[in-house]
Amino acid sequence: MNSARVHVAGIGFVTPLGCTVESFDDALFNGHSAVRARTLEIEGLDPIELAVAACDFDAAAVRSNSRLPLDRGTAMALAAARDAAAQAGLGAGSVDPERLGIFWGSGLAGAGTFDDTTRALYGEKRRMRPTTVLTVMPNAAVAELALQFGAQGAAIAYACACASSAVAIGEAMRAIRGGWLDAAIVGGHDAMLTPGVMASWHAMRVTAPPPPDAPGSACRPFSSDRAGFALGEGAAALVLESEAHANARGTVRACSLFLAGYATNCDATHITNPDTAGQVRAMRAALRDAGIEAAQIGHINAHGTATIAGDAAEAASIREVFGNTTPVSATKAIHGHVLGGGGAIELVGALRTLAQGMLPPTANLRVPDAAFDLDLVHGEAREAGSLRYVLSNSFAFGGTNAVLIAGR
Repeated sequence: MNSARVHVAGIGFVTPLGCTVESFDDALFNGHSAVRARTLEIEGLDPIELAVAACDFDAAAVRSNSRLPLDRGTAMALAAARDAAAQAGLGAGSVDPERLGIFWGSGLAGAGTFDDTTRALYGEKRRMRPTTVLTVMPNAAVAELALQFGAQGAAIAYACACASSAVAIGEAMRAIRGGWLDAAIVGGHDAMLTPGVMASWHAMRVTAPPPPDAPGSACRPFSSDRAGFALGEGAAALVLESEAHANARGTVRACSLFLAGYATNCDATHITNPDTAGQVRAMRAALRDAGIEAAQIGHINAHGTATIAGDAAEAASIREVFGNTTPVSATKAIHGHVLGGGGAIELVGALRTLAQGMLPPTANLRVPDAAFDLDLVHGEAREAGSLRYVLSNSFAFGGTNAVLIAGR
């Protein structure tokens, strides 16, 4: 256990809920869903009706230091990180470049560019750009972020499916605690709303069909009538900083939010079916890492994919670790499943919960599954009073589990 605090000095994000704290909070605490219906038309296939949560974001307007074409997801990553750095006051000379790291997660980096490239190559017989590899490589966002901020410390990309950005954040926390870095720009993104990727997820039968009269209600975590998730896109970035470095910069008073605990493990039982025992081990390990008891967690931001198996496993694991008195919310109902970027966006949601002292409702949860004996926050936001610690779960295909604990 190492219970040293790692301060959250800045936050930035590009989400279907908007790019400002005001728009994000409004949707988060009022349960306003950004999920909409989209018809996917691919030649030779019947039209596919999907529920998706897209960002109002102009990727073409984002310029990078490399001057290379940017994948939509990488552009989102840069935009989010620039906002986080501005909030943190992370300017020239504020951090030793060799003590500044980049830790970033994505489930399928470069998805949009790869889809466009293969369509051009095989469908239209056009030549590929000579920069294609540099745009689609898994560490493209990491490289662009390092160039943007002159970070000469560790610069690492993580690809652990839906746990990618949560793992990236947790590993950066460990690096700062260990004294290897003073600060890090961390987070994750995914932008998979491309024809090939959307059709692939639909083929797995884990995406929810959009109800014709209310497409925003497609994703219903922990509900008795849940039918899967809605694909989302976006990015979230945080600037993490050691307490000593924050003190030296004179910003520690502004850093009221911090990361307290982290754990990751693998179920090693099945490539898609979640394992309650693995999730239990991860949550308990995160509590030990934070040096706190389960009773000190005032809110849980659940992975909550609204799949039959996923919600059942997570409900059982939460019940085993926390009993049925810790309030639980799931935010994928409003911003969609952002896959590798989801852990970072949902941690932002957990941090806003701490900052506001309010527990967000799980949107679209009208009739909770009777098998789940949990305190599920639904209907309206709930006042939390003296909220001190929150826990955020990210559970991925491949069996990777990642749990983050934040405090104030």
